[in-house]
Amino acid sequence: MIVRWVTGFLDTPAPGAAVAEAFWLAVTGSVLSPRRGPCVTLLPEKGDAYLRAQVVGDSPARAHLDLHVDDPGAAVGAVVALGAVVTFEEPGLVVLRSPAGIAFCLVPWEYERELPLPVRWDGPQSSIVDQLCLNVPAPFYARELVFWSEVTRWERRASDLPEFTFLEPPARMPVRLLVQRTGEGPPGVHVDLACDEVDAEVARHVALGASVVRRVPRDWTTLRDPVGREYCVTARSPFK
Repeated sequence: MIVRWVTGFLDTPAPGAAVAEAFWLAVTGSVLSPRRGPCVTLLPEKGDAYLRAQVVGDSPARAHLDLHVDDPGAAVGAVVALGAVVTFEEPGLVVLRSPAGIAFCLVPWEYERELPLPVRWDGPQSSIVDQLCLNVPAPFYARELVFWSEVTRWERRASDLPEFTFLEPPARMPVRLLVQRTGEGPPGVHVDLACDEVDAEVARHVALGASVVRRVPRDWTTLRDPVGREYCVTARSPFK
């Protein structure tokens, strides 16, 4: 199985979906596609889409990722052999959970290949969503890191901080993965943005309705969007 593209999904319970969609459109500078059932795509000004929003029936607001492959039905056996569990399957879509319980999907590759560009805002900063962080409770971390490394076949790269390991794609991809060892709390996924001026970008998000959870000066700030979903603005360069 080859991962051809990755999409981040923002899953929001119905009462807050409209607010969440408006917020993330403003954050990313994108526009909404026509709706397909509960799902809508955030279309960048240029490049292929890699962010979508979905209305879900249960709380809390959260995120998951889709792995785009040549044939989801053919790929599912290999992923299950690595430890995943199938929770739903239909033609063209397989929903699974990783060994630690992180939700993800296998979907068909539709020849996405053009990377979106960072957005230059009115202030001094540019930003772009460039990373999906897999939050893994400590007891599952080693097993989960092996799982995602083998599923994606992406190169593992250590961070300066022992609780983080990067998975770097070998080819052009809109996002990389960060596997994060956490303390208490359930496994899950959150979105990270790269930005060349964190304070200005955080101020922009707060003005749009986000709230600050914690700041790590000169590195990253964790925020909550208007429906309570955490994400991060980081000091990585948005220009790859």
